[in-house]
Amino acid sequence: MTRPFLSTNAVSVTRPDTAATPIVVSVAHAGRIYPPELLAAARATRLELERLEDSWSDLIAARAGEAGASVVQALWARAVADCNRAEGQMAPGEVAPALRPQYSAPGRKERAGLGVVPTRLADVGPLWKRPIDRAALAWRLDSLHRPFHEALADALEGARRRHGHAILIDLHSMPSIPVGQAGHGARIVIGDRFGDTADGWLVDTVVTAAERLGVPVSRNQPYAGGHIIRSHGRPDRGVHAVQIEIDRSLYLRRDRSPDADKLGPLSDWFYGLLGDVARAWPGAVALPQAAE
Repeated sequence: MTRPFLSTNAVSVTRPDTAATPIVVSVAHAGRIYPPELLAAARATRLELERLEDSWSDLIAARAGEAGASVVQALWARAVADCNRAEGQMAPGEVAPALRPQYSAPGRKERAGLGVVPTRLADVGPLWKRPIDRAALAWRLDSLHRPFHEALADALEGARRRHGHAILIDLHSMPSIPVGQAGHGARIVIGDRFGDTADGWLVDTVVTAAERLGVPVSRNQPYAGGHIIRSHGRPDRGVHAVQIEIDRSLYLRRDRSPDADKLGPLSDWFYGLLGDVARAWPGAVALPQAAE
């Protein structure tokens, strides 16, 4: 059984009645709440903004509490702010002139309009009626981005205090990887920033569990992990973090609605993965088996 111990209108944190494991699951892109202020500022339709979502990926983690894990989830939509981007990840051309000096050397995603505030989508164009100004940026960061990371940091620190270490599983979903892109054909991608955010025992355990689904699995290609695991994964301090990207065709229909026939088994698989991870910790003590 799980219970909420923190909930705002933008972020929810739940944990089991007994925090049986050091695992924290983060779900940053499944939020389906679109505040009125956001929709009023939008040039794009809500249906177009929903393309930013990792649609229904929170349902994959539906049994995480049964597995003894805490869950930190963004309830507000990714269109408000992308919690898997750092606050400085924006292209100067995507913000109002007064903000441009604070952004420099944008990467490929920022230049494509996918910074900490998403501003453009292919085949849609600009998402907002006006460039992001200082007030709009502050509202987005203060309402969603900062509360999410504060809640995640608190949950991980609580797990580390209770268990001596913490494990972050950052759950996302992805479109099918196109031909010509690194990792093409992979249906699940495990990211650990090329060894920076987790020790090998955790990554090996997650990869082995993913391979049991019988689909191609890639490590760090094309997604090595974003801001969430980069900022919270600290193996030297006992906090290990991996990002999991799951091909949406494994649990969604073509209209991006949940496919119950696929989603149930995938949720069961994720539940099992969390159990594998909890048992794989090198310092874990196996619980005694009940007599036959």
